[in-house]
Amino acid sequence: MLERLKAFFTSPTPEKQPLPEPDARLALGTLLVRVAMADGAYLFEEVEEIDQILAKAYDLKPLEAARMRADCEKLAFHIEDDRDMAIRIRDAVDYDHRLSKVAALWSVVMADGVNDSREQALVELIEETLGIDRGDSMAARAEASIP
Repeated sequence: MLERLKAFFTSPTPEKQPLPEPDARLALGTLLVRVAMADGAYLFEEVEEIDQILAKAYDLKPLEAARMRADCEKLAFHIEDDRDMAIRIRDAVDYDHRLSKVAALWSVVMADGVNDSREQALVELIEETLGIDRGDSMAARAEASIP
């Protein structure tokens, strides 16, 4: 019995799973998470919004979207350059799809009802990297606003 207890407390920790290589899909999810966390608070409303965006954008069931978000959260803690994630999206999708991604980012900013300048600044950096026209971005932002 004592040996089992000793083995339990000295057993090796499980190996860490390697991070997935981000493609445009994971890049979007990662940026959604990064925007939600930019103000230092990652709230349920933001998580829920991210799950809904991922489910709709990629035709995922709720559990699949939550799993994808979990992968994106892991990436969000390890990436050092938000521009790199935005470039992955820019290089993979056309302008209209990039614009829809900006609209999704703005909906995450607005999800908690708090208008935070750090979240806004990150979205503006991303939209610049995506090559989105400022007027188009403002329209997407207005569309995402909570009534």
